[in-house]
Parts: sequence; structure tokens; C-alpha cells
Amino acid sequence: MRPSALPAILLAALILSGCAASSGAEDVLGNVPSPETTNAITRPNGPIPAAAVGDTAQTSAPQEALSWTGPVPEPQALVPQDRPVAMLMPTNPGIDPDVGRRSPSRGQIYGHRFRDAKPINFGSTSPRKLAVHGVDVSRWQGEIDWETLRGQGANFVYIKATDGGDHLDPMFKKNWRRAKEAGLKHGAYHFFYWCRTAGEQADWFIRNVPREANALPPVIDVEWNGESSCKRRISPARVREKMQVFMDKLERYYGQRPIIYTAPDFYRDNLKGEMLNYPFWLRSVAAHPSKVYPGRKWLFWQYSGSGLSEGVEGKIDLNVFNGNESDWHDWVASR
Repeated sequence: MRPSALPAILLAALILSGCAASSGAEDVLGNVPSPETTNAITRPNGPIPAAAVGDTAQTSAPQEALSWTGPVPEPQALVPQDRPVAMLMPTNPGIDPDVGRRSPSRGQIYGHRFRDAKPINFGSTSPRKLAVHGVDVSRWQGEIDWETLRGQGANFVYIKATDGGDHLDPMFKKNWRRAKEAGLKHGAYHFFYWCRTAGEQADWFIRNVPREANALPPVIDVEWNGESSCKRRISPARVREKMQVFMDKLERYYGQRPIIYTAPDFYRDNLKGEMLNYPFWLRSVAAHPSKVYPGRKWLFWQYSGSGLSEGVEGKIDLNVFNGNESDWHDWVASR
């Protein structure tokens, strides 16, 4: 039976109202499922390891089928959003004014023993002059001997967890467990995908990354990736808006302010002079960050993408913490 004109008009108005209310700060295009399979720009020399986290084949299966931690938990109450920059990246970056004491037990700091396939002479600003080095890894590092890697100087590790709204790194669960067993300070990072909504990407990260008391703060990796099937370049204001949605949701859930990882071109286009209340992890493989990102305080510096280490086959990213050993222990204790 054909409805009368008035009910049809009312029904259309209700549908339009619901769409407008749900769009919020997100893009309409963001609701299109992502065809992403990986964010890796450098392909491995050997075979890709088999998935270690359930069935992570890139299909259109529901997100729940790719999860290993179950449904998205309800977030905790909102943590304060007005924490001072000094708490995040002070001149002495490891000291948290709200802690006011040092950790009673401090783990061993392993000295830098990494090599580099493409060494750079950083001169007087060499990262080797800083005390606490670490790595970041993903599926492309394959099977890792974590105890050996730690002895080579990996005092911390950031592990690739997710990208977009439906891809889980197939080595994440194993890497997370083994890094913890080896005693490395560890955290997870998410590669942000500009063709998905920020909210669903945050939900996907939360679904797959444990809320662990001693884990390092979560990281949002924002960069332009020429290998990505998403060729979209949105405005700087829109970039920051989407980042904020994602980071607010993670901060509410994990109780730690996320760290922003970025590269020079993306920083220049979108983040220069912005987001001053967030700690930064900066990629700068040819010069000290002070030259590439003038005026920007930083917590971590990724100084090489061609590191070599026992315990890992092939190349690995090398990073360093901005502080001395005492700073590091204090910063870890403040988490």
C-alpha cells in the first residue's frame, strides 16, 4: 500500500536528521571499508611470516572475526585533558611533577650495540650520546630473538598493532607477549588511515591492544604513505580534527596521553606549531631533529631505518629517548 505524502515527508526528515547527527567530526567517505592490507613501505627480503593472531586475511569479514581481545570495552571516565606540556616533555623529560619521587626499582639499561647499513655522521649531536635506545617492529621483522635484541641495546620497543579500521598486524600478539617476557618496556602504535573515520580506528585499536598497567603510551603514526591505496590529502585543519578524535578516545581508555609519530613532510604540511600539548616521536634520519623540526620538543627520535642487530634478520628502525638514564627511569615510573 502506498503511504500518504505527509508520513513520507516526516520519514525522510527523520532519516536526514539522523545522518546529520551521526556525521559529527568525521568524513562521509570515512565510512567506506578500507582495502588496506599493510602500511609497510619497505618490503622484506624473505617470506612474510604466517599470521599468528587468528585469521587476519584481508577480507570483508566483520571486525569481530579479526579480534583477539573480544568486544570493545567501555572506556573509563575521561582523564584530565589539560595536563601541562612540562609533564609530557620537560627540559628534563623523565620527571613528572605529579609523581615527585623516583621509582624504587630500576631495571638495567643496555648500552647501544646496534650497527647501521647506511650510517650517518650526526657530528656532535649523534644519537649515540644519548643513553636509552630502542626499536620499533612489525611483521616485516619476522621472528625475533627478544632476549638477544635487548642485549644489543633495545631498552624499549614500539610494536605495530593496527592500521585503518580492520587490519591487525599478524605478528602483534606474539611480539607483544615475547617483548614483555624479555623484560622490554613496550607499547603499541597505530598507522592512521585517512579514508576511515577516526572513531572506528580508535575502536579497532582498543579492541586489539591490551590495557596493561606497565605499557608505554599508545602511538598514532601520521604520515603521507605513497604506497597506500588511500590517496586522499585532506586539509591540515581536518587532519588535526581527525587526530584529535582518535587521541581523545585512546586517552580516555588507556589513561595516558598518546604520542604522535610523524615524518618531516607530514609535519611541515599539518603539524608545525600545532598540538603543543602532546609528546612527539620524530623521524629524522639525516640530521638532528632540532634542524628538521626547529622549535619542536620531542620525546623519541627515530634516527635510522636501516639498523642492524643480532636477534633480528634484516633491517630494523632505531630510536632513542630524549634524556639520560635517570630521566628514563623517572618517565617510565610516571606512566
